[in-house]
Amino acid sequence: MRRDPRAYLWDARRAAALILGFVEHKDFRDYVVSPLLRSAVERQFEIIGEALNQLSRVDPDLAACVPDLAELVGFRNLLIHGYAVVDDAIVWEAVITELPALHERLDELLGEG
Repeated sequence: MRRDPRAYLWDARRAAALILGFVEHKDFRDYVVSPLLRSAVERQFEIIGEALNQLSRVDPDLAACVPDLAELVGFRNLLIHGYAVVDDAIVWEAVITELPALHERLDELLGEG
């Protein structure tokens, strides 16, 4: 049985919400000094990228409603395959500048925003 494409949006939204919760009341220094926090954030970004990648395969029209989808999938690939060269500053910048808008857009697409 084929999975409902909206489930991929839900997975991505949940991962985004988890990241936002992980970094609440944290700053870049907190992020850099905590291997646990870095690992948690990176893992959830991997889930976001994979969920959106799967969505693009099963429902390209719905996937087209997600801004910067290709970049998010590419970011996931970098985190997984380029793990040795991940720049903490780039990950933190994505958390602060791009993730809140993505989370909001995913809410909208799921009819919850």
